[in-house]
Amino acid sequence: MPTVYLVIPCYNEEEVLPETVKRLTKKLQTMQAAGLADEASRMLLVDDGSKDRTWALIEQFSKENARVAGLKLAHNRGHQNALLAGLMEARQHADCAISLDADLQDDVEVLDEFVTKYQEGCDVVYGVRKKRETDTAFKRSTAQGFYKVMRILGVEVVYNHADYRLMSRRALDALSEYREVNLFLRGIVPLIGFRSDYVYYDRHERFAGESKYPLKKMISFALDGITSFSVKPLKIISRLGIIVSVLSVFGLIYALISYFTGNAVAGWTATVSSIWLLGGIQLLCIGVVGGYIGKIYSEVKARPRYCIEEKAGDLRGISSQNDLCEK
Repeated sequence: MPTVYLVIPCYNEEEVLPETVKRLTKKLQTMQAAGLADEASRMLLVDDGSKDRTWALIEQFSKENARVAGLKLAHNRGHQNALLAGLMEARQHADCAISLDADLQDDVEVLDEFVTKYQEGCDVVYGVRKKRETDTAFKRSTAQGFYKVMRILGVEVVYNHADYRLMSRRALDALSEYREVNLFLRGIVPLIGFRSDYVYYDRHERFAGESKYPLKKMISFALDGITSFSVKPLKIISRLGIIVSVLSVFGLIYALISYFTGNAVAGWTATVSSIWLLGGIQLLCIGVVGGYIGKIYSEVKARPRYCIEEKAGDLRGISSQNDLCEK
């Protein structure tokens, strides 16, 4: 039987955490009875610098429940870094790791299907939503638009897949070789390759608490994904510059013809409009280029992606102090 780690990033999840631990404990017990997970399997809760009682609850559960273990990051590093921290810890102890959210929107009843496909030889198994009925119309349309834009820009992403996935130890070892600071795991994992498959599920309503991805964070996350995996926006800027230059030449020719034929009329509106248009295009292009330069700046500094402050529960083979900061 494989050792399965359930990796769960947590940020201010004190309202939902007791129910999460309860349901996942029951599920692990069921999987162990069915021969899908051995006794060493764990749920690994990663506290991403929460401001509430999340870590206190993780410590409490880890003392009461042998199937619960925890990591506490020294600072809030964001969902993707917290998830990576859990996956890198899990690869030291598990045969495979399944990442899921703490809010119980991911259907835990399909965990058996993930492990079954792993036992059939898959190194990566993606959880894919059947439909998005629990989302608002706005979120549904923007999310679907995001996947389509990513595809157009040449980024390999799995449609309607978030971060509910299984990765084998071999896949996790490969993931550890990707050293970028600007993490977008939905784009990185498909680059790893290896045999993969899909598990389809219905996403539930959030059990308790508030979403940790408001509109501002969603937009930021989408822009990170685009600029981390595609240079097409830069190519679009170059093409736009060529088009504007060609149109400017035609405009100049027209202006000269109008001048020499005596048809030139002083047009303040046309002049100001053209200046504003070109100025707006230039500022937009500078902003896009600046976004890429900012990412280069972050990558060159190569600061640690996360630092682990504490650990809780039975994590076999506790990392040394030198391993607590991951670059």
